[in-house]
Amino acid sequence: MDDLLELLRAGLPAEALITDPDITTTYANDMASFCDAGTPAVVTLPRTVEQVQHIMRTATALRVPVVPQGARTGLSGAANASDGCIVLSLVKMDRILEISPVDRIAVVEPGVINAVLSRAVNQHGLYYPPDPSSWEMCTIGGNIGTASGGLCCVKYGVTAEYVLGLDVVLADGRLLTTGRRTAKGVAGYDLTRLFVGSEGSLGIVVKAVLALKPQPPRQLVLAAEFPSAASACDAVCRIMERGHTPSLLELMDRTTVHAVNKMANMGLPESTEALLLAAFDTPDPSADLAAVAALCTAAGATEVVPAEDVAESDMLLQARRMSLTALETVKSATMIDDVCVPRSQLGAMFEGTAAVAEKYDLTIGVCAHAGDGNTHPVVCFDHTDADESRRARESFDEIMALGLELGGTITGEHGVGVLKKEWLARELGEVSVELHRGVKQAFDPLGLLNPGKVF
Repeated sequence: MDDLLELLRAGLPAEALITDPDITTTYANDMASFCDAGTPAVVTLPRTVEQVQHIMRTATALRVPVVPQGARTGLSGAANASDGCIVLSLVKMDRILEISPVDRIAVVEPGVINAVLSRAVNQHGLYYPPDPSSWEMCTIGGNIGTASGGLCCVKYGVTAEYVLGLDVVLADGRLLTTGRRTAKGVAGYDLTRLFVGSEGSLGIVVKAVLALKPQPPRQLVLAAEFPSAASACDAVCRIMERGHTPSLLELMDRTTVHAVNKMANMGLPESTEALLLAAFDTPDPSADLAAVAALCTAAGATEVVPAEDVAESDMLLQARRMSLTALETVKSATMIDDVCVPRSQLGAMFEGTAAVAEKYDLTIGVCAHAGDGNTHPVVCFDHTDADESRRARESFDEIMALGLELGGTITGEHGVGVLKKEWLARELGEVSVELHRGVKQAFDPLGLLNPGKVF
């Protein structure tokens, strides 16, 4: 420990090093339940690439594991500390280095908050689409590490589609530059995409070149109330089958709607069994909204209400964004699943999740990026009740199994971390896992980067 601190101090200012155990323990974990976390030896808060390189060289010299962290809003345990590790928090590297309206790129450090970047590029008439529900807190580095999605992915895609290039500090302290600043480029293997979603297991992202789009008109939202989740899922299939391209297509079940109303008095319809939100950001969205309204009615919607203006649309979107927070108030703890299925199987996923809730006698609220087939079943339970906690964990696993049975994936945007690494092998298969381990060995031969995560 003394050698570690001595070497770190040689290349870091005093304010970049935290050794007080009362403080370092607050960096031990992210927001996931049922994920073990160790006790870090030290927390580092670098502000420069050179400082990150120094930390990694020190870690390599002394064979000390390193756990990279952003805002720790993750939901898979990917940012959880291991015993005796160096926590490398990147939140102080928070500069927007460049915004280019001509090249339609932003160059940023990893600690930039998603919403801060979004607002900054808006001032240039540009748009950075990936918008996780935690966008006011989560960092771009964390978004890259977990390949985050968000509410607008149905039209604009996920984080991976906007990362053009990266600067990455490798395990031994070398600096690697991947990708490009150009609109096109196919030279060499796509190492940039390899790092996106790698959860800090291959290197430390210290700079990112991000693609931007022209800022679209403000979207208008339609809310459709359904007598069942099945009929709402049928409407989703009809909307996508007819070739519509909504900027947002989100679904909240009865439990989620009630939780949001109770927490924030949003005035959402308490009578609904499922609430579908559809939005369009075209210059004149009225025709699209009318077409979607007709499809919702044909699928069995009991009421369809287009927002009258942008303010009402923003209110509905805020209700959706607070879904996970609202469900956290139902019981003392939650487990938030992240199962993505083909859109055609969305109804079966909702039906199966309801059956799991009944089987285990638990409250499970579901909100979903319905246009992507990406569901977030939230298991609500009393963490002080051992039997209920056991049932919560078992139900969580059963939901993942259901997703795989329906041709889906165990994670659409939250990542694997600690929470789902046992399930990753089931999804990938033996050959793929072997190749994954080979890639890890090539980038991190000593196994120092985020050990015990992913697989």
